[in-house]
Amino acid sequence: MTATDTPPAVSAAGPPAAADDGHPVLFFDGQCGLCNAAVDWLMARDPRGVLRFAPLQGETAEKTLPDSDRECLDSLVFLDEAGRSRRSRAVVRALGKLGGRWTVAAWALWLVPGPLRDLGYRLVAKVRYAIWGKKETCRMPTPEERARFLP
Repeated sequence: MTATDTPPAVSAAGPPAAADDGHPVLFFDGQCGLCNAAVDWLMARDPRGVLRFAPLQGETAEKTLPDSDRECLDSLVFLDEAGRSRRSRAVVRALGKLGGRWTVAAWALWLVPGPLRDLGYRLVAKVRYAIWGKKETCRMPTPEERARFLP
């Protein structure tokens, strides 16, 4: 996974490489039950607190991501020093940041051809609201989680 795997920066100055504190950020649909479950899963496996999270409907996404990323709520967006990744690539990159066995899992997923990974991603994205539900509002972090969530 290299910097060439992601599209160029949003502007000539470029977006922040990650959160203001230098951490990578996973942008997610804050109203999606599956996306919220994925955030919970990642947080439980990230005891070092490497990842930050922000809803695609939030202020951080508005300031950081192009309209095309914010309007397409069926894709996770991962942002770090290497740039932006979407769909299955975002999942792979987030897993890779967890370290340990999750880095091995990320590399194993990376071996699956991107179009095949994204086909599976798109199929799940189409039925996610029907299976996992859609919330009226974005996820509210607990007081313990608050430092890891961006507005």
